[in-house]
Amino acid sequence: MNTVPSESPGTAAAPSGSGRLRIVVAKPGLDGHDRGVKVVARALRDAGMEVIYTGLHQSPEQIVQTAIAEDADGIGLSVLSGAHLTLFARVIELLREADAADIVVFGGGIIPEADRESLAELGVARIFTPGASMAEIVDWVRGNIGPGGP
Repeated sequence: MNTVPSESPGTAAAPSGSGRLRIVVAKPGLDGHDRGVKVVARALRDAGMEVIYTGLHQSPEQIVQTAIAEDADGIGLSVLSGAHLTLFARVIELLREADAADIVVFGGGIIPEADRESLAELGVARIFTPGASMAEIVDWVRGNIGPGGP
């Protein structure tokens, strides 16, 4: 697990008492492609958020445990393996079981249009697909996680 430190004071909306949004960014399952998730983690960090990147090959249990231990406001999952329905569902289920459903789950990767509605029904707040800009992701996180979110 690596914390991506911020090089400047936080500028994002922050949850009360902590000073900055805390986002866990994770690669669940066997997916070994991490370039995109590292770019997103850096963009969030550069926008003033505290980012905890869990690394590759994390189980949903490890991801949820990290999010709870780190008092995260959000979890961003990157899935390119095709196992998105199973992995997102398990993370949401574990958050509910741990009474931590207030942690917002969002994600990105190769997610077919046909599966996005199912993910939304599970409780995934947003899916970003290839081509989403870093500004779009940062703006969405600022507007939907922590104070000022819906």
